[in-house]
Amino acid sequence: MSLPIYVIGHKHPDTDAICSSLALTALKEAQGVHAVAGRIGHLSPETAFILDKVGVEPPLYMNTAKCALSEIEIDEAVRVHPEDTIRSAWDVCLEHNVKTLYVVSDDDEYLGVCTINDISKIQMQDVSITKDLLKDTPLTNIVRALKGQFIYEGNLARSGYVRISDKRLNERNLEGAIMVLDDHEDDMFKSIVRGCAVVVCTQNYRPSDYIIEIAKQKGATLIQTPYNIMKVIQMIYRSIPVSFIMTPKEKIISFSQSEFVEQVESEMLKTRHSNYPVLFQNHLVGSVARYHLLKSEKKKFILVDHNEVKQSIDDIETAEIVEIVDHHRIGDIETSRPISFRNMIIGSTCSIVTMMYREANIRMSDKVALLCAYGMISDTLNFHSPTTTPIDLDLKAYLEKEYGLHFDEMAKELFENTATIKGKEFKNLLYNDTKEYILSGHRIDISQVFTYNLDDVDSIEEDFKAFMEQENKKRHYDLLMMVFTNVEGNGSRFICVGDLAHDVAPAVARFADQQFVSRKKQIVPSLAQVLL
Repeated sequence: MSLPIYVIGHKHPDTDAICSSLALTALKEAQGVHAVAGRIGHLSPETAFILDKVGVEPPLYMNTAKCALSEIEIDEAVRVHPEDTIRSAWDVCLEHNVKTLYVVSDDDEYLGVCTINDISKIQMQDVSITKDLLKDTPLTNIVRALKGQFIYEGNLARSGYVRISDKRLNERNLEGAIMVLDDHEDDMFKSIVRGCAVVVCTQNYRPSDYIIEIAKQKGATLIQTPYNIMKVIQMIYRSIPVSFIMTPKEKIISFSQSEFVEQVESEMLKTRHSNYPVLFQNHLVGSVARYHLLKSEKKKFILVDHNEVKQSIDDIETAEIVEIVDHHRIGDIETSRPISFRNMIIGSTCSIVTMMYREANIRMSDKVALLCAYGMISDTLNFHSPTTTPIDLDLKAYLEKEYGLHFDEMAKELFENTATIKGKEFKNLLYNDTKEYILSGHRIDISQVFTYNLDDVDSIEEDFKAFMEQENKKRHYDLLMMVFTNVEGNGSRFICVGDLAHDVAPAVARFADQQFVSRKKQIVPSLAQVLL
């Protein structure tokens, strides 16, 4: 199983993160790379509006970079049913060249495990053990194992002992015995009269009507088989059902397909089994062994719109990063080998992706062009943000000319439908678009939302600050900052809580006076200088 490369944005994804992951995924696919767009978090109302408008599905939701069993190559689980004979189970082992069989019900519910060693042991067991198994073995199993047929099916209880005609036959207790006889009908008569439960007639011998009638009167079963006496003695014990010798599921370590490879590997070290069942809702989906884990691949990621561990998917250190496309400061992501790292001073990651299409001489689909345009509009506040560069404006002109897009109309519709804080839950406002930073050793989280009317902040400011203080009791940031920004680039309002809130208050007041709107280009760099 070859895993795709996941193209994924940052936690609490904004529109640029989502749109750039979708657009870059489409580019990779056009270049012959198996790629899947991913996201770490829920869509903001703005992003949801855009995806609905464009008509594309959201990226795949992901919460960890770890590999689950469902994402690695495992063996097909070879199945048998509980009523199958151990002879047929043996044949299945040989046919599939496996040593472990999984016992399942008719609706594929996992019941237990039967190994080739379990089957082999039956041939070596003492008669006192095998007779107890054989006495409860269904008659149909015995007939199948002997490749025979019923002449008459009786109802006598069996003892489990298998007898043949010998000099001591008259001395033996035949009550409930399975008699294996040739064509001597006097032995058949004596055996039936003395209470044997089953007579196996070898070499396809069919008894006379008289013997059949006696068997019916006594309730004895008559079975006809092509095998000779020695072959019957050898094969009859192979009629025992798999369910009689299997190890029930309660005594076998099994794994859910959602369990992570590292977790499974740790559990395997505690046991010495060669194979383990893999389940989904108690239904068998495969069989896993240590070598599957050893040869499993790490997940591969292309990071867009971020390059810091705190902002990336959980457990990113367990994965392989193969590429980064970003327009933020360079953070602390580490890789095990050289990669393509495209980091530019530009207004949005969607701008970079648009450039990559042009450089590859690959035409965007109309939907991808719309995604990139909306990503630019959102991240640059329709090119009013100080992060906007001449390259962004050139790309805007390119998309307008080549794809007939009207940015101002798109921006007006987008902001009118999404840029408001009225009626929104505090939790959604705080966690809509949030990024965590480490500045001079301090844990800082900065959330940002956009609104047409900054005056709307007045009515919620006091209650919202109290909400932030409660949230920070759980999150323990040195500084938790909320930024309400005007969508037309006309400044921001700030609310801060945490141990550093008082210390940075004068600087934050300057941010408001100077109409800061960009978290990346204005707020974070200025805050970093204050905290030096």
